[in-house]
Amino acid sequence: MKKLILLIIFFGFTSTGFCQLKSRSFEEVDSLQHLQKRKIIVFIHTNWCQFCQRMKQTTFKNQEIIQKLNSDFYFIDFNAEEKRDITFNKQTFKYQPSGNNVGVHELALQLGTMNNQIVYPVLCVLNEKKEIILQYNSYLSPKDFKLLLEKLKE
Repeated sequence: MKKLILLIIFFGFTSTGFCQLKSRSFEEVDSLQHLQKRKIIVFIHTNWCQFCQRMKQTTFKNQEIIQKLNSDFYFIDFNAEEKRDITFNKQTFKYQPSGNNVGVHELALQLGTMNNQIVYPVLCVLNEKKEIILQYNSYLSPKDFKLLLEKLKE
């Protein structure tokens, strides 16, 4: 009986207190939009960007943010230096090398370019029709990101 109670408590905590952020692929989101329309939040980052890594360790580890993203949006964690071809919105995007082991993905440029440049991290929000409704290219703290999610939900 004690073991049963402990298991119930353990699974109760792990399912509610430690939920993980569900990151989707662009192809997955294309399919999911047919089942349930939601706004899409694309986090465009690189491995070398310090502010990107900081957002991953703070903002995207916040339990309230994780719950809101999982329940109300489709979230895509997108490395701008991804080398695989990506098909999204009936179009195929490719990695564009610009030197030795340097380059950027066409889709990152398409979604993250603001004022003719891309500055990481970029948060790109697409509506249910996959049109860009917001682009933001700076670190967002958990507090500021929560406010943004509340405004997007309206």
